[in-house]
Amino acid sequence: MSEIKYVTVTALTKYIKRKFDVDPHLSDIWIKGEISNFNLHSRGHMYFTLKDENARIQAVMFAGANKSLKFKPENGMKVILRGEISVYEQSGGYQVYVKEMQPDGIGSLYLAYEELKNRLQKEGLFDQTYKKQIPKYPNRVGVITSPTGAAIRDILITINRRYPLAKVILIPALVQGVHAGASVAEAIKKANKLGALDVLIVGRGGGSIEELWAFNEEIVAREIFASQIPIISAVGHETDYTIADFVADLRAPTPTGAAELAVPHISDLMERLLERKNRLKRSMLERISSNKDRLNHYQTSYAFRYPKQLYLQKEQQLDLVVERLQKEGQRLIKYKKDTYSHLQSRLTNVHPKDQMNRSKEAHQALLKKLNREMSSILNIKYAQFNESIAKLNALSPLKVMDRGYSLVYQEGNLIKSINQIDEGQMLKVQLKDGQLDCKVHGVEERSVNE
Repeated sequence: MSEIKYVTVTALTKYIKRKFDVDPHLSDIWIKGEISNFNLHSRGHMYFTLKDENARIQAVMFAGANKSLKFKPENGMKVILRGEISVYEQSGGYQVYVKEMQPDGIGSLYLAYEELKNRLQKEGLFDQTYKKQIPKYPNRVGVITSPTGAAIRDILITINRRYPLAKVILIPALVQGVHAGASVAEAIKKANKLGALDVLIVGRGGGSIEELWAFNEEIVAREIFASQIPIISAVGHETDYTIADFVADLRAPTPTGAAELAVPHISDLMERLLERKNRLKRSMLERISSNKDRLNHYQTSYAFRYPKQLYLQKEQQLDLVVERLQKEGQRLIKYKKDTYSHLQSRLTNVHPKDQMNRSKEAHQALLKKLNREMSSILNIKYAQFNESIAKLNALSPLKVMDRGYSLVYQEGNLIKSINQIDEGQMLKVQLKDGQLDCKVHGVEERSVNE
């Protein structure tokens, strides 16, 4: 019988948990249900069951995630939550680890808000690089809002109080209801076509999320991003954040705040103007005083009091200058002439023709010297030669032959002794004027001294 293969409960649970963890559909999921068995742990973690008519799932929301909740969860409350599904190994059951939670009712709007916000943020519509500068001193302020709402009244009052120089142009739009988004977007487009607005305020007063929803619509967000006119968003109260706030060039907490950001305060400008006026006045007075001092100085100067004497002094100075100029000119001309003569002399010395003539003369002198030296050497050599000839003649055997001596050869060898000769041999005898062929008929030895 073969052995049965089995796995432990722990291994099986770990295997199932890994399956949950790698499933992308379970890693970030929105779930709608009702809270039951809610338990707030002393450490801040929330444990509860999320259920509907036919099923239930355990849920846990740790303290780090639930500390930003703006409501208190309780049993029976319907909620929409976002989380991750995984297996709790100790019990072997699966549960949702909650990251966000919203009360149901506004949940669908909240989901749409988050989805659009994330998508537009990824496209770069919120980037600071696209934000336009709000002009400091606008002449024309466009306002897109309801003509009957409290927002336009607050904006008009604020602008008229702060900066009555600016002209406010209202572009009416629906700011609530199903057609509000399209109406606001069309109003932004219309404002850009006018071409005379320096800044645009887009918004409305406070309300519920449903009432403010037009400013969370994509059509409004894209029209704000495409606007050539800088836009200040002014939607609801300070705690309300809409998609329009993120796309706008500047967010104001309220419509009144938008008006304050759009225009300067005239009292501040008047104060600044008065300060600059005083600075300009002080600067002008200082300059006038300085110029007066200079004028007095000139008027009391020697030139103004004794102009004729000053003229004569200048005439005399001019004569001195002219005289100095003439001397300097003559000195300069002489210097140039001397320089020219010096250069001319140097040029003559280094002229190629003169150098060639001098070289020819040197060559002739050297040639004569060489001839003299050669003649002297030849005479010496000639005398030495004659002396050597005389010595050779004195030692030459031919000269001895002149006195009657001869040389005897036998087959080319000089015969110096009778021991080299045998009787009957043929010999050659060299005389001074020729040679003899001789035959030896006898050999007789005798003393040399006989």
